[in-house]
Amino acid sequence: MEQESRLSGSQRPGGRTARVRAAVLEATQDELVERGFHGLAMDQVAARAGVGKTTVYRRWGGPAGLVADLMDSLATESAPHADTGTIEGDLLENARNVLGAITDPRLGATFQAVIAAATCDEEASRALHGFYTRRIEEWARVVDLAVERGELPAGTDGGEVIRAVSAPLYYRLVVTREEVTDELAARAAGQVLAAARAGAFVRART
Repeated sequence: MEQESRLSGSQRPGGRTARVRAAVLEATQDELVERGFHGLAMDQVAARAGVGKTTVYRRWGGPAGLVADLMDSLATESAPHADTGTIEGDLLENARNVLGAITDPRLGATFQAVIAAATCDEEASRALHGFYTRRIEEWARVVDLAVERGELPAGTDGGEVIRAVSAPLYYRLVVTREEVTDELAARAAGQVLAAARAGAFVRART
């Protein structure tokens, strides 16, 4: 009965394989939130997802495989970059997007678990790197569009701009454990915009 309920039509379409993957990744995220990366057990994930243990071991291999696939799924499902028409609006939306993700009870706990694991586990580190590489590439496009509109200097590095917006938010979340607020997000976006307009993120010529 549990398996039937977890793999019902409420899951994403695409046949049984897609439904199994959705159920397993949901269970993986639940376990990460509750137990952290080092408490992630394949048997427990399989039981929680309502699928056979052999299926989980065969497809994902181990906890790192589960986390890598989960992060890939989260990157795919994340919202596309903003298009407000101005770089000021786009960077503010980026900051608010990051804020919403890291303060969400479930998603924020997921990120914190993987970030913590990435400090001492190479496979977790690769999974986290893959997620943020995709998200930074997606949002870097707003900087390229701003350069085309003449809002920012030619040669501005979009990836570095986006990294700079989220850096103070993650610093407070992970390092100092301070509250991350909308005011902080707006200030980060404004400060990075001022620096970008002044040419601080223009790529060095080689």
